[in-house]
Amino acid sequence: MTNATALAMPLRRPRWGRFAAIVGPGTVVMLADTDAGSIITAAQSGAQWGYRLLLLQAVLIPILYIVQELTVRLGIVTGEGHARGIRKHFGPTWAWISVSTLLLACVGALVTELSGVAGVGMLVGIPVWESMAIVVGGLVFMAYTGSYQTVERIALAVGLFELVFLVVAWQAHPDIGAMAVGAVSIPFSDPKYLYLAAANVGAVIMPWMVFYQQSAVVEKGLTAEDLPAARWDTAMGAVVTQIIMAAVLVVTAATIGNAHKGQSLDTVQQIAQAITPFVGEHTGTLMFALGMIGAALIATIVVTLTAARTLGEILGFKHSLAYHPREAPWFYGVYTVALVLGAILVASGVDLVELSVGVQVMNALLLPIVLGFLFMLARRALPAPYRLSGCYSWIVGITIAVTAGFGLFAGLWGIFI
Repeated sequence: MTNATALAMPLRRPRWGRFAAIVGPGTVVMLADTDAGSIITAAQSGAQWGYRLLLLQAVLIPILYIVQELTVRLGIVTGEGHARGIRKHFGPTWAWISVSTLLLACVGALVTELSGVAGVGMLVGIPVWESMAIVVGGLVFMAYTGSYQTVERIALAVGLFELVFLVVAWQAHPDIGAMAVGAVSIPFSDPKYLYLAAANVGAVIMPWMVFYQQSAVVEKGLTAEDLPAARWDTAMGAVVTQIIMAAVLVVTAATIGNAHKGQSLDTVQQIAQAITPFVGEHTGTLMFALGMIGAALIATIVVTLTAARTLGEILGFKHSLAYHPREAPWFYGVYTVALVLGAILVASGVDLVELSVGVQVMNALLLPIVLGFLFMLARRALPAPYRLSGCYSWIVGITIAVTAGFGLFAGLWGIFI
């Protein structure tokens, strides 16, 4: 197969039986993409700017697919994780630079996810330290006793709770005309708008997603025959995650953004209150709790596994759930320590809304490094039939450059202006 042929059919339809066996890494990483921080960022966008950031959610769908498809291609064809690939082709110094950006993003994400769980716990009267103990204990038990397949199924199950936001958005009955007008009324000159736009870019394209999905397809043992199905898995996940983001934005735009234009959210409880007018106080609180818990837990699983796997790749210790904890003590140790330290930091008290938006902006500022290495690996590490080249290479390069450039510009402009 020529390179042109391989790229001309990036989404060739797989057989459904085989697809069912392959699906997982793309869906998991995309549901994790709509994490607690992303939901809060989308809610803040709707509260402050109404529907003016809605169009961006749609624009980010193909960009998200392009980025994550490269990670799938690299993982399946090379059989290597992202950090190992960078070390092999660019040397240990550049590998550590890339991994440093990953770890920084993982720390920010982990604190955000656990803070989301703590916020939901407080909403229903559970003290922060108690909710942290339950989450850390449960996730440690899951990793220590389960295989990759088990962890993947658990992650998918809790992540599906995010779909409750679609039900709430439907119940909100938003004004379609107002949505259409608001979506194209974009105040590009306003630094506050650009700051939230950068946060939305960083909330959708995160450094740890690249590392996780590439390692996940390797650990699952996918081969070149599985590439079409893995691409479909990724494409469907990209659509679902952005629909969820748009749903959260629509709900808060139709409530807080409509009644109190420009109002900033300060607590998780305010987001929950945006739901209750449509489904009732108790039902609304329950639906919000399920959606936020699902988003936070699936992202916590992905982020902690990503940090442990990536350090294993670059330091050389065993880094897979296929090993028993006695066989891979460093891998399980990093996983456990990350969870415990994150829980301790959250229990000390943080401003969840401000932290969440700030972490997404940080992700946007890191994109030039993360996407730059991804693009170069796709051009250098892959054999000819799968290598990124020709016209599609130009499309990917321009897309990555514009996305990373916008995230960097909008983030810095919003911070300093």
